[in-house]
Amino acid sequence: MGPIAERKDGLYTYGDYLKWDDDERWELIDGIAYNMTPAPSRFHQQVSGELVFQLLSYLRNSSCKVYAAPFDVRLPEGDESDEAVRTVVQPDISVICDPSKLDDKGCKGSPDLIVEILSPATARKDMKEKFLRYERAGVKEYWVADPSGKTVSVFKLSGVGLFGRPDVYGEEERIKVGILEDLEIDLKTVFSE
Repeated sequence: MGPIAERKDGLYTYGDYLKWDDDERWELIDGIAYNMTPAPSRFHQQVSGELVFQLLSYLRNSSCKVYAAPFDVRLPEGDESDEAVRTVVQPDISVICDPSKLDDKGCKGSPDLIVEILSPATARKDMKEKFLRYERAGVKEYWVADPSGKTVSVFKLSGVGLFGRPDVYGEEERIKVGILEDLEIDLKTVFSE
């Protein structure tokens, strides 16, 4: 973790992030470093895998692509260089429909859909810091899956650039994906143990 301790102002960039050589996973939100360890629980991984499976199955012949963590999503504030970007996150699931945002490092710009799966270690960050940053970046849909409550809260970006009140779905329901015309996600299979 050497380079992280050397920063006196406590704010980092993607350029700093690329130099960190430890075995831990990190995210930056507005320049603040967040450690992503420990690894998610088994049920967290199961929920993620089923969501990715359903999205991939639908998008197989589409220009939209689905990526699961770890996958870097850089969210620039403007036209700053890659190295100057102060937010790089690793959402549990990202759907990107604009291929120009994809490069060998991941995604630069706002994904169309982001899913975060709550865990005790990340719930506050997912519901506060990431929520506000995704809203500011213009993510069209932000889903927060709660494995313990077996619910998914779906936030959609309004015409004024803010997330509205969430639609909350339970384990017996299906979610109509707003960014994709006729895809419904079956939560019964997502939350089955």
